[in-house]
Amino acid sequence: MEPTPYRTEPVSFTRRGGRLTERQQSAWDELSETYVLEVPRHGPSTSVDPSYVLDPRAAFGRSAPLVVEIGSGRGEAIVQAAADHPELDFLGLEVYVPGVAQTLVTVRHVGVTNVRLMVVNAAEALTTMLAPASVHELRVWFPDPWHKKRHHKRRLVTPEFAQLAARVLEPGGVWRLATDWEDYAEQIRAVITDSPDFDGGEWGDRFEGRPQTRFEGKGLGVGRTIRDVTAVRRHP
Repeated sequence: MEPTPYRTEPVSFTRRGGRLTERQQSAWDELSETYVLEVPRHGPSTSVDPSYVLDPRAAFGRSAPLVVEIGSGRGEAIVQAAADHPELDFLGLEVYVPGVAQTLVTVRHVGVTNVRLMVVNAAEALTTMLAPASVHELRVWFPDPWHKKRHHKRRLVTPEFAQLAARVLEPGGVWRLATDWEDYAEQIRAVITDSPDFDGGEWGDRFEGRPQTRFEGKGLGVGRTIRDVTAVRRHP
């Protein structure tokens, strides 16, 4: 038997569990079989077997442009986007199980059917799970800033991650990001403007399709500036 693989590289998240509330458990019991996609693992509980490739048509029961949101949290943004754009399919990648359960609560309340969720490490998902050029739009709202300098190596948006984003985005596909940490915004802008795979990268107006979440409200409440960045996948 081969030894169980474990990650040696830094990851951009801290896995958090926690007990589900009664509403969350009810939504999980009712909806998870349909809306939370099972993932074959290859080691840790958020890993993805590298031989597994998602079939969006099978997952959603139709063929539609796919929008992937990394770090979907409690689901405020992804569910609102799904309600506003029923012509699109939305896939949320999240490692916080109670957040996925809370998203199901909101899915049930709003009544959307074009959302699917996966408990996975996003970097692994973009490396092998999502087929090349299969994503219409990639969204990263308020990634963990790892604000202490010694932790910057854990940040999600790096030149290496930009290569993964370029791999999964279709030509002309859009990568949208937002952060409320100024030095991270500078890092994001540098990563994108230095990438040979993307156009754009400058700070822009607030993306109208991003609802203000409680998390963003907290940043605004302490005087932080919200930076929105948009990049477009170049045609090879």
